[in-house]
Amino acid sequence: MPSIKFRCCDKCTDSKDTPCAKSVECLTEGPLCHEDQACRDKRLGWKESVARKNTNTPIIFIGAGTCGLGAGAGATIGAIREYLKAKSIECTLVEVGCIGLCAVEPIVDIKLPGKNRISFHGVTHDRVGVLLESMLHDGKAPENMALMQFPGEEKAWEGVPGIGEHPFFASQTRRVLESCGVMDPESLEEYMAGGGYRAFARALRTMTPEQVCDTVESSGLRGRGGAGFSTGKKWRFALNTPSSVKYVICNADEGDPGAFMDRAVIEGDPHRLIEGIATAAYAVGANHAYIYIRAEYPLAIKRLRNALQQAEAAGLLGTNILDSGFDLHVTIKTGAGAFVCGEETALIKSVEGQRGMPSPRPPFPAVSGLFGKPTIINNVETFANVSGIIDRGPEWFRSKGTEGSPGTKVFALSGKITNTGLIEVAMGTSLDEILFGMGGGIPGGKAFKAVQIGGPSGGCIPAGHTDLRIDYESLLSFGAMMGSGGLVVMDEDTCMVDVAKFFMDFIQRESCGKCIPCREGTKRMLEILKAITRGYRDETKEQTLERFRGIVTLERLGQTVKKTSLCGLGQTAPNPVLSTLRWFRNEYEAHVFDRKCPAGVCTGLLTYSIDPDSCRGCTLCVRKCPSGAIKGAQKSPHYIVSQECVGCGACLEVCPFGAVRVQ
Repeated sequence: MPSIKFRCCDKCTDSKDTPCAKSVECLTEGPLCHEDQACRDKRLGWKESVARKNTNTPIIFIGAGTCGLGAGAGATIGAIREYLKAKSIECTLVEVGCIGLCAVEPIVDIKLPGKNRISFHGVTHDRVGVLLESMLHDGKAPENMALMQFPGEEKAWEGVPGIGEHPFFASQTRRVLESCGVMDPESLEEYMAGGGYRAFARALRTMTPEQVCDTVESSGLRGRGGAGFSTGKKWRFALNTPSSVKYVICNADEGDPGAFMDRAVIEGDPHRLIEGIATAAYAVGANHAYIYIRAEYPLAIKRLRNALQQAEAAGLLGTNILDSGFDLHVTIKTGAGAFVCGEETALIKSVEGQRGMPSPRPPFPAVSGLFGKPTIINNVETFANVSGIIDRGPEWFRSKGTEGSPGTKVFALSGKITNTGLIEVAMGTSLDEILFGMGGGIPGGKAFKAVQIGGPSGGCIPAGHTDLRIDYESLLSFGAMMGSGGLVVMDEDTCMVDVAKFFMDFIQRESCGKCIPCREGTKRMLEILKAITRGYRDETKEQTLERFRGIVTLERLGQTVKKTSLCGLGQTAPNPVLSTLRWFRNEYEAHVFDRKCPAGVCTGLLTYSIDPDSCRGCTLCVRKCPSGAIKGAQKSPHYIVSQECVGCGACLEVCPFGAVRVQ
C-alpha cells in the first residue's frame, strides 16, 4: 500500500509518514485548516482517502459489516482470495463497514488504476469469478451487477450512475455515516488522513472546556438516543459540578427491535466515536470513559478494541495526550442485552456491577452518576457528531435540519420496505421522501399501512400522514417520538393488533420489575392482547366478557402505566398499544366483536372452508388434520366441521389444488 502523509491538505508543507503527535499537530495548525473552506469541504464530502489514490495496484473493497457477513460476504471474501491466488494477480483487499444499502449485499467496490471506484451489488461467492474476470482482465464493468460509482478526479465509468444519483443516496446528508462503507475501519492512518482527530487536537490546544461546551450547545446538537435533550447543556452541568473525578459513558446498548445504527457506525468508523468521546471527556474534565456495548455485537467490539489500541499507541489516548496534560482512559463494558439498560440510570448500575435497574431522578447523572460522581451519558450517534461540530463550527452543523432540531439523523429502515438499510437525512425530511424515495416503497405492489418509529418506546404513524416532517417537535405533537431511529415499515398484510402484541410482549419480558405499574401493567396489557387475538372455539362465558371489556380496559390501563411508571422506558411502554388504538381502532373492534382478523394474521381467529368445485378428494388434508375436523369420501369433495376445527392451517399447507379457503 502506498505511504500516507498526514497533513491538512495538499498545500501543507509539514507532513509525516506515520501517525504521531506531530502529525496531529500538523492537522490543527496553519491558517489553511481554518480559512480554506474548499479544502475543508473536500475533506468532509464523499471522498477517496489519500491512501487509495495514485496507486498502480487494483484495490477491492468489500462490505464486511455484520449485515454484509450475514448476506454471505465471508464466502465472497474467500472466493476473491482464491481467484487472486489462482490467477497470480497482485491486488489489495480491504474489508470495510456497511455503506447502508443492506438490501443488495454483498457489495463489492473495485478501484482500478486511473479510474473511479465503482460498486457492484449482490456479489455472492458464485459471482466473484464473472466480476473479477470482467474487471481485472477485460477492464469492463458487468452492467447487470454495477450499482454506482464514486466521484473523483480520475476517469469515470460510462453508463454507471454516481453515488449522488442513486435514489437511495441522492437525498441523504451523510455526516455521521460519511466514511462507513468507504474507509478501512481498522486503519488509524486512513481516519487521520481524512482529518480524523483534528477536532480533538484543536480542542486540546486552542479551546478551554467551557468553549467546547459553548460550541456544542450553540450548535443545537440534541441527544440522538431518544429524549433529545441539549447535549451542550448536559455537558455544562457536569463541567460545573465540583468533583475531582468525573466520567463519560457512551451508551451503545442498542436494544430496540429493528435498530442497528450504533452497530453500523462502530463497525464502519470506530475512531469517529472515540474522537467524540475524547472531546466530551476534555469538555467536562473526565479522565475515564466507558463504552457500554451489548455482547451480541462481537464484530463491533473487535473493531472498537482495535481502534482504542491504535489511538493509545499514537498518543491520542492515555496519559498526557499530545503534551496537553490531559489524561483519558477508555474501557469497554459489555452488557448482557437487557433492554432496560438502555435507560441511563439502569446503565450506570450495570457498569457498577449491580443489577440494571432505574433510579429516581433527580439527582441527574450529570450531577451524581457513576459511583456517585458527575457523569455524562450520550449514545453513539451523538458522540459521532461532535468532531464535525468542533472542526467546522456550529453554523455548519445548523446548516442542515430545522431551527429546533438542527443537524441530521440516522435511521434504520426495516420491515416491508424495498431498500432495507441505514440512511442519514437532514432533520425535517418528510416520511414520504424516506419511505418512497430512499426506501423505494413497499415491495410486491402492496399498499403502505403504517410505520413504527422509535421502537417499543415509540409510536405508529399510519398511511395518510407520511407528509409528517421528522424532527423532535413534529413527532411529539403527533404522539410519537424519535427514539434511537428505528423505522419498521408495515404493509396491508400486517395486523396492527399483532404488532402491538409483539412490542408489548417484548416490553413485558424486558421490564426490570422494579415498579408495579410497569411490571404488572404491561403484563395485564399483554394478557388482554392475547385474549382478543386467541381462538374462541373453546371460550368460556367469562373469557368472552373479558374479551369485550379488553378494548376499553386496555386504553385506560395504558394511560395509567404511562403516568405512574418510574423510568422513561416504563412511561413509554404503552405507546405502541395506544398509538395503534388511536389509528386502527377498527382492527381492534373487528378482533373483539366480529372475531375476525382483517389482515388474516391472527391464526386463532381464522376460519377454514373447502371449495367443493376445487377439491379432488385426495384426502391429504384429512390425514394432516390433527382434530379430525375434515370429512368426506375419497375422490369426493370434502368439508370442514367448524366446531371441531382448531384453526391450525395444516389443510391449507398440504392442499395441492388450492381448494382450502381462509377468512
